[in-house]
Amino acid sequence: MADGLLAAGELGPEAMGPGPERTGWAAEEAGLFQDEDSCSDRGDCDKPGTSLPSFVLEGKTNFPEMFQTSHLLFYERFRAYQDYILADCKASEVREFTAEFLEKVLEPSGWRAVWHTSVFEVLVEVTDVDFAALKAVVRLARPHLCESRVSTFTVESVSELLDLKGHQLPLQELWVVFDESGAFDQTALAVEHVRFFYQHIWRSWDEEEEDEDDYFVRCVEPRLRLHYDILEDRVPSGLVGDYRSLLSQCEESYRKFSNLRSSLSSCHADTEQENLSMVEGLKLYSEIEQLKQKLKLIENPLLRYVFGYQKNSNIQAKGVRANGQKVTHVVSPAMMTGLLQSLLRDRLCQEPCEEDTEIQFHSDPLAAVNACYEGDTVIVCPGRYMVPGTFSIADSIELEGYGLPDDVVIEKCGKGDTFVDCTGADVRISSIKFVQHDAVEGILIIHRGKTTLENCVLQCETTGVTVRTSAEFLMKTSDLYGAKGAGIEIYPGSKCTLSDNGIHHCKEGILIKDFLDEHYDIPKISMVNNVIHNNEGYGVVLVKPTIFSDLQENAQDGTEEDAALERQTGGEAAAGAGAELDELMGCAARRVAPPAGEQVEGNCEILSELVAASTQKGQLRRKRLSELGITQADDGLMSQEMFVAIVGNQFRWNGKGSFGTFLF
Repeated sequence: MADGLLAAGELGPEAMGPGPERTGWAAEEAGLFQDEDSCSDRGDCDKPGTSLPSFVLEGKTNFPEMFQTSHLLFYERFRAYQDYILADCKASEVREFTAEFLEKVLEPSGWRAVWHTSVFEVLVEVTDVDFAALKAVVRLARPHLCESRVSTFTVESVSELLDLKGHQLPLQELWVVFDESGAFDQTALAVEHVRFFYQHIWRSWDEEEEDEDDYFVRCVEPRLRLHYDILEDRVPSGLVGDYRSLLSQCEESYRKFSNLRSSLSSCHADTEQENLSMVEGLKLYSEIEQLKQKLKLIENPLLRYVFGYQKNSNIQAKGVRANGQKVTHVVSPAMMTGLLQSLLRDRLCQEPCEEDTEIQFHSDPLAAVNACYEGDTVIVCPGRYMVPGTFSIADSIELEGYGLPDDVVIEKCGKGDTFVDCTGADVRISSIKFVQHDAVEGILIIHRGKTTLENCVLQCETTGVTVRTSAEFLMKTSDLYGAKGAGIEIYPGSKCTLSDNGIHHCKEGILIKDFLDEHYDIPKISMVNNVIHNNEGYGVVLVKPTIFSDLQENAQDGTEEDAALERQTGGEAAAGAGAELDELMGCAARRVAPPAGEQVEGNCEILSELVAASTQKGQLRRKRLSELGITQADDGLMSQEMFVAIVGNQFRWNGKGSFGTFLF
C-alpha cells in the first residue's frame, strides 16, 4: 500500500500527469457536489463544467485524458464510505449497499473509459451497467485504441477476450475518460470509490466474519486509517513489511481453505482421503484465524501502538580487530589546542599505559560509531551534531560526551524509523543529549544484549526507549520527555533497571507488556527513586490479556470442578495456592519502603499488580500443562520474580494516576 499503487491493476502516480493533491467529494440530496474547501482552493466553483483534474497515461499520448481521482484525502474517502455508500451495513450487505449507491450516482451508459490491466490498455464505450454485479457492459470504442506490453496481444485478441467475458468488465478496472462538461464527475468518483474499496479495504474472508457489528466501524475505518498512515510515513517500514507479508499469507491460506472446502462439499463418500482433508482444513482454519488476529492488531491504531512489532535487527558485529588493538575515537567539529590538552588530561592520559593508544579524529559522531570495533571508545566533544542516519551499535563500545548533556547534543535530521539501535553485548552511553525529529519509531531500541544509559537527556518524538525481549537496559540519572507514545516500553522476557531518572511529558510514562505467552517470562523490573510526572495518561501501565480478568472472576466465583477438587483434597490445593501468593506478596512487601504518603502508594500498587500477574501467569501455564497430561513442581514462581525492587519512586500530576492496566 505504501508504494501507493500499481496493485491489482491500479494506475500509480508515476503513470499520471501532474495534478492537485486533493479533490472534494460529498453528496447532497440526489446529487453529488464538491466540498467547499476544494472549490475555494481551485477558485472555480462558480464556473460551469468539471472541477476534477485530469491526467494522461505516461508515454501513451494516443489515449484521451482521464479523470484523476486517486489522490483523494482520507476524510473524503471516510465520508463517502460512512455516509453514502456503506453506512451501517453488515459485511454480507456490502455488495447490496454498493449497488444501491451506484444506481443513484452512476451514469448507466454514454461514457467512455480506459480498460486498464497489467497487460494492456483498451479504450471502450459503456453501453449499460449491471449494478448488482458491479460490472459495466462495454464495447470497443471506435476508432480502436489498444496498447499492450505483449506484442502478440492485438485488437482481435481483445475482442475475443470481451466475448469470453460477455462484454462485462468489473468497474474497478475502468478509468473514466475526462469530460469538461462535468456530466461524468459523479461517475468518475463513484468508480474510484469502488476501485479503492476492493483493492485496499475488502478482504476475501470479510463475509464470513461475525455479521452483527457495524462493518464500517469494525473493518473499513481502521484499514482506511492504516492505508493513509502508511502513505504519510507514520508507520515503521518494518511493520508495513510485516503487514503486507501477513496479508499475503492470509490470502493464500484462505484460497487453499476455500478450494479444500469446495472439494469436500462435492465429495459424499466417507473415505480416508476425506478425513485427511478435514484435518488439513482444520489446520488451515486455525492458521487463518491467527493471521487475521495479527492483521487486526496492526490495523487498530491503539493496539498497533501498544503491541508494536518484533523488529528483526540484522546488524552484524565486527568483533575485535585482527591486531587486538582498541581505538579511542574523538569527535569534534574543530580540534583546538586547548580542547586537545583538556582531553589528554581528563580522558586520554589519565593513567600510565603499557601500550600507546591509537586515537582517531572525526567530525561526525555517526562516522565514529560506524568505525568502531569491539571495545572501542567514542568521546564526543561539546557541540551540536546533526545526524541524518541511524546509530547501529552491534559491538560492545562506550559512547560518552565530554561535558554536560546540554553541551553535547546529537540531533536527528531527516525521516527515518529509528535513531539508536543497540544489539551489542555491553553498550554504554553517557553524558549526551539525543534529540529526535520527524521519526516513526522510538529514540532508542535495545534488541538484545545490555545497554547502559547514564546522565543522558532523551528528547523524544514518538516512543522513547524500547526494551525488546531478551534485552537488558540500565538507565541512571537521566531525563526522558516528549514521547507521543510511552517513555519506556518494556517487553516480556527483558530486564529493565531504572534508577534516579525523570520520565515526564509523555503519553504514558512506562508501558510494561505481558502477552501471556508461555515462552516469555514477565519482565524483570527494578525501579528506584525515579520521578514520573506530568504524563498524559498513567505513570505506569501494565498491558495484559482479558484472560487475567477471567481468572480473577473464576477465583471469586469458583467452578464446580474446583469445588469438587477442593472437597477431594480437603482444601489443600486452594490453601497451597493461597500460601504461594501470600509468600510472594510478603517478599514483595519487604522490597518496598515503609508507606510515606501518596507517592509511595504508587509503588505498592504497581508491585501488587505485577505480583498478581506473575501468579496468574504461572497458574495458566500449569493449567495448560495439566491439559496436556504434564505435571511438574512449580519451583519457578519465586525464582522467576518479575522485579528486583520498586522503591522510592514519586508519581506526580499524571493525567490518569500513578498506575493503570490495559486489557486486550
